[in-house]
Amino acid sequence: MTSSETTQIEPDTRPLTLRRRFSRFLERHLPERLFARTLIIVITPMVVLQWIVAFVFMERHWDKVTKHLSRAVARDIAMIIELYESDPTTKAAETIAKLARNELDLSVSFSPGASLPAVQPKPFFSLLDRRLNRELSKAVKQPFWIDTVGKSDYVDIRVLLDDTVLSIIARRNRAYATNTHIFILWMVGASLVLLTIAIIFLRNQIRPIVQLTDAAESFGKGRDAPKDFRPRGAQEVQRAAIAFLKMRQRIERQIEQRTAMLAGVSHDLRTILTRFNLNLALMDNTPEVEDMRGDMKEMQHMLEDYLAFARGEGDEKPSRTNIGGLLEEIRNGTGSGAQQVGLKLGPGLEVTVRRNAFKRCISNLVENALKYGRNVQITAQRRSGWLIIHVDDDGIGIPEDMHEQVFRPFFRLDIARNQDTSGTGLGLAIARDIARNHGGEITLGKSPMGGLRISVQIPV
Repeated sequence: MTSSETTQIEPDTRPLTLRRRFSRFLERHLPERLFARTLIIVITPMVVLQWIVAFVFMERHWDKVTKHLSRAVARDIAMIIELYESDPTTKAAETIAKLARNELDLSVSFSPGASLPAVQPKPFFSLLDRRLNRELSKAVKQPFWIDTVGKSDYVDIRVLLDDTVLSIIARRNRAYATNTHIFILWMVGASLVLLTIAIIFLRNQIRPIVQLTDAAESFGKGRDAPKDFRPRGAQEVQRAAIAFLKMRQRIERQIEQRTAMLAGVSHDLRTILTRFNLNLALMDNTPEVEDMRGDMKEMQHMLEDYLAFARGEGDEKPSRTNIGGLLEEIRNGTGSGAQQVGLKLGPGLEVTVRRNAFKRCISNLVENALKYGRNVQITAQRRSGWLIIHVDDDGIGIPEDMHEQVFRPFFRLDIARNQDTSGTGLGLAIARDIARNHGGEITLGKSPMGGLRISVQIPV
């Protein structure tokens, strides 16, 4: 590739990397549940809109109203100053104070020989203090002092007139828009009502999705779907639920047809094998006849294993099962001596499984371990919503690159394990099929005993 081609690729890969980083950032910080994510989608625009409305209201309406109110107060004070300067007598001052109280709703007093108080620290976010200062500076040319903090319902304004201090006490609502909290209360209250409605609506919309998920999980675990499950919710969710029900019906119908067909095949083949066994029973016990009888037993065993694998134990209903007791039965029924099979059980092993199918699954694994090892250890525990069963042996194990191949039907690994043993190559395939029908899996690994570890995990 030439250098020019490299320069053409670089601009395309950079935005892709940024998008991936942003996607990963969202994946790490967004909630995992659909309900929480949907709430964020609903709440975020609402909060942004309220912030914009509040900002516009504060900067435009609130500031504008406060400006006009402060300007009116400043002009009233300028008029009082002008009246006093035109006739600074005591009688005139009393008349001015009376007029200001009756006509302007201002408390006015004159203090000869007084001075302005010391300047106090101003509030950081006081719109009234900022506006009133600005309007008084325009309307009143004399030095002045204001206090918008000391008295909660009033504003104290003092103006120095030569040797007299004019003191004006005005109501705060005359110079400041004090009904802002009503707007905020209405905005917050309406948001809470809308949010409550949205939460109720979202719960009703997400509930059918949760029910569909539960039904799919139950079907994947080999359990019956909830009895009250039916298509609900939005049209898309209903279509998904209907598609799931049709898919489940097709799968169940296919299993039933396959089981019925295999039952007929089993009956026909068993009839023929029974005839062969009857004919062999009437023959003399010669070495050739004994070999034929052994072949017939092996054929019978292969037939049973094949039918069990193809049938998948799909006709059995799930039930609450004590796994500890089931493993005890398997241990006692090995026929190889209880001392060769160890059992270690954890607490809380009461789970829902197809008992006979699951027993067959574990039995196949234990029998497989006993074929290639002298000692077997079964460990069962419940952890993080999973039932985990380990079957360990002290055999030679299986090469790691062959771990998946041994689960293929009729696949045999006798060359690597033990050439003196015989089997159909269906034991592990049947066991994995049963585990997957329960929504679980079977994996192979290295055993602490030196041989092979077979791990069964199913959800509970």
